[in-house]
Amino acid sequence: MAGNIFGTAFRITTFGESHGPAIGVVIDGCPAGLFVDEAFIQSELDRRRPGQSAIVTQRKEEDKVQVLSGVFESRSTGMPIALLIYNADARSQDYSHIADKFRPSHADYTFSAKYGLRDYRGGGRSSARETAARVAAGAVAKMLLKEQGIQIRAYVSQVGDIVLEKPYPELNLDLTETNPVRCPDPDTARRMEELIRAVRKDGDTIGGVLSAVIAGVPAGWGEPVFDKFHADLGKAILSINACKGFEYGSGFAGVAMRGSAHNDAFHTDAGHIKTRTNHSGGIQGGISNGMDIYFRAAFKPVATIVQAQESVNEGGETVTVEGKGRHDPCVLPRAVPIAEAMAALVLADHCLRARGARM
Repeated sequence: MAGNIFGTAFRITTFGESHGPAIGVVIDGCPAGLFVDEAFIQSELDRRRPGQSAIVTQRKEEDKVQVLSGVFESRSTGMPIALLIYNADARSQDYSHIADKFRPSHADYTFSAKYGLRDYRGGGRSSARETAARVAAGAVAKMLLKEQGIQIRAYVSQVGDIVLEKPYPELNLDLTETNPVRCPDPDTARRMEELIRAVRKDGDTIGGVLSAVIAGVPAGWGEPVFDKFHADLGKAILSINACKGFEYGSGFAGVAMRGSAHNDAFHTDAGHIKTRTNHSGGIQGGISNGMDIYFRAAFKPVATIVQAQESVNEGGETVTVEGKGRHDPCVLPRAVPIAEAMAALVLADHCLRARGARM
């Protein structure tokens, strides 16, 4: 199976399945001497883990991380860093009823078509359980970026038809972690939570939008052709389960503007070149320009619902499928730390690649 490796200079390989003994990640390319705070890695995993509130899946996983290699006396050695997370509360029996059935909008059929077999227990490798390994690796990337003064902050800006209209400069992002939805506006967060609870009561799911802002990235990161900064960032975010759309800067809204209004004029501020507006989202020509990088990502409703749905089995016969087990009614709250982790991996990779761009 290909596609388990992400990054070039700062590279990760994730492994494991939803209902296997464990999941994990190997990080290659982390420079020696980085202070590796295991408590911080755990705190990031705690933000993503299931069972953290009443509006997410109630699977009980502590997601305790074990550092197997690459760290000595809390410093990276320059060797591969291996991180392991054991699965403790899988309940594989919850999936026996769909052993030969293809669940609507899941990867069941496509995995079967590609490999000729599939792990039906929670989707195996296609499960969002795999993203815990990404969050662990992203925490290490965040430590590297912290030394560069870079901060990544994501938050939920839409659930269903409830939209947080304020742009990020008008928000107090310190409030993001004060509610289970992870929306920095308390009133909007309350309405979002009410909607998620109502949807769950109906045996259904709901989607939404995640927004993120990255501050402190210097000008000059990114590659000008195939590895454009925004292209790598888009690939990273779109690789997250249930993500259906990505835009950065003005995004799709920019098509309604004229060039005279959309262009970001340069000026000098205290000896630094900046732009008066930031429709470019901090990236021009695939390379960072020193302004904030901001993006939005759309997430579909979770595919597993408890309502009966028509489908087919492996023999092509019509069957009825009903979701069982423990699932998120809305993926957005737990997607926040995952999106931050994937952004951090892209940033760490381009940080190390930028070091070799000049003599």
